[in-house]
Amino acid sequence: MTSTIERLARTDAGLAAALRLSVARLTRRLRSERDPENELSIGQLSVLGALSRGGACSIGELAAQERVQPPSMTRTVNCLAEEGYVVRRPHASDGRQVVVELAGKGQETLESDRRRRDAWLVQRLRELTPEERSVLRQAAPILERLAHA
Repeated sequence: MTSTIERLARTDAGLAAALRLSVARLTRRLRSERDPENELSIGQLSVLGALSRGGACSIGELAAQERVQPPSMTRTVNCLAEEGYVVRRPHASDGRQVVVELAGKGQETLESDRRRRDAWLVQRLRELTPEERSVLRQAAPILERLAHA
């Protein structure tokens, strides 16, 4: 018996629908595994993740990476800075800009959140066959390319 996802994925349009649905469901499920003590929003955690991956950058660069408007990013950064998750400092060559970098508290919070969600996903991956895990290993870089297209 084939699943709805398998039936959908027979054409490119169906594959698009199946991926959208599956990725959205997995995203929601991973979000539900967040630490209930963590008061940060998904958007705020995403900013911490961007800083962790890319290092210090301007608010404009962060806004572009996160695909939000600079005023929205300014508000997010202000909240994160007030709580000690990030540090703002003057830009080295442009006094009008601010550079944002991850503070220790931000790195610790991000790592804790990742560990919790990764632990849940590791358990689910152990329930799959070796062949299924192999397919996912092959699919992960492709999904990453799609995410950055």
